[in-house]
Amino acid sequence: MSKKTITAPDAPKALGPYSQAVVHNNMVYCSGQIGLDPASGEFAGDSVAAQTRQVMLNLGSVLRQSGSSFDRVLKCTIYLADMNDFSVVNQIYGEYFEKNPPARETVAVKTLPKSALVEISCVAYTG
Repeated sequence: MSKKTITAPDAPKALGPYSQAVVHNNMVYCSGQIGLDPASGEFAGDSVAAQTRQVMLNLGSVLRQSGSSFDRVLKCTIYLADMNDFSVVNQIYGEYFEKNPPARETVAVKTLPKSALVEISCVAYTG
């Protein structure tokens, strides 16, 4: 089975030479999403809460385009520009994974693309 690259029209375009996601053997590998509004190309807001909500909307769009959903996410990686934002991000993230949450790690990084406050990537399976 060959790989299939995914482009979700209702998620921000990739900022470089990478796909929003790749599907292979019923697995979905989603690239990291930042809080850009797909219509404007600008951040959904200046707060980590606004950016996290947009990140989750963007991830949801990519997952749907891939034939998957949040219920099928196996693992996430969260990158934070400031670990003091952990509780805010965690609360919003938890709204999407109330039952049987996926494996996850959260990593503090020096900087993110476009000076984003949060970036989240995930691995899921298709149905």
